[in-house]
This record gives sequence, structure tokens and C-alpha cells, in this order.
Amino acid sequence: MNPDEKSLFLDAMEDVKPLKNADATPWLKPQPRRPAQRIDTLQLDNPLTTGFLEIVPLKTPLEFRREGLQQGVLDKLRLGKYTQQASLNLLRQPVEQCRQTLFAFIHQAKRDGLRNLLIIHGKGREDNSHANIIRSYLARWLTELDDVQAFCTALAHHGGSGACYVALKKSAEAKQENWERHAKRSR
Repeated sequence: MNPDEKSLFLDAMEDVKPLKNADATPWLKPQPRRPAQRIDTLQLDNPLTTGFLEIVPLKTPLEFRREGLQQGVLDKLRLGKYTQQASLNLLRQPVEQCRQTLFAFIHQAKRDGLRNLLIIHGKGREDNSHANIIRSYLARWLTELDDVQAFCTALAHHGGSGACYVALKKSAEAKQENWERHAKRSR
């Protein structure tokens, strides 16, 4: 820094005072990253069924909300207001592989404390296309998983009718953290 720049800086900082409690914890604490651990899905009981399938017509958007979940949460999900923390691509995969992959993905996301996911299933031109078969199975499978609170068709920039947003239940730690944050605010 040359002398002129230094004097300009010092003049600009003349009335600046240090913060009283500079060592205080910041408002937003960075979340520690857990090392990624792969889950062996063969050790887990995969409850997702593959029996008789009722095909969801292409014109019917995917949408589901667990009883007790506020409508506003589904509305925000539908509008893409939640940041997608992870995504899964099921394009052109066999049904059984999709079933296994989806189960492992949801289980891993829950274990990692993730709440908002994007699942890309693709879209076909006919109700009996492979992409729509996967989409129909996905609509069933997501309702079979207790950790899934809601899901709906994604916005166009995330895949539109070829993808869906999924909201998972809060982990016990997230509930506690949320409670503590709101309890501090009300004091």
C-alpha cells in the first residue's frame, strides 16, 4: 500500500470503533462435515415394493403430503423455495436398481441430516414408457418411506415433470437446534 492509499484508508476508518464483544460466537455457525460413509444396502431391510403398479398418468403431477404437515410446507416445496441439498438421477435404470438406489439415497440423506432432495426420474411421451413406469413407482415408494414428509413435481429448471422435490423429516438434532434458536429469540 503506498502512503497516499494508507492515509486515505486511515481517514476513512477514523470513526470506526471495534466491536464490544468481538470474540462472541457468529450468528451462523458453519456445520461440521461428516466424512461420507457408504451404506451397504444389503444389510438394510428395503421395504419398497415392486408388485402390482398403478400407472400415474403423465398429465397428473406428482404430489404428496403426510398428514399433519402444514400445507405451507408443500407450497414452498412446490415453488422451489427450499435449497436442494442432494440429487439422485434414476434415468434409464432398471426398476430394481432404481428401488435399491432410491432406498440407499434416502437412508444416506437422512443419516447426513439432509432435508431437501431432488430426484430425477425422466419423462416419457406415453403413459407406459419406461420413464413413466419409474415415475409411478417413485410416487409409490416415496409414500412407503416414513422419513419422507412430502414430495411434488419440480420446477422446469430442475427437470419439471421429469423430476420431483422431496422433503424429509427433521432429525432429532435439527429439531433441538431449531428449538434452541427460537428459544433464544423469545428471551
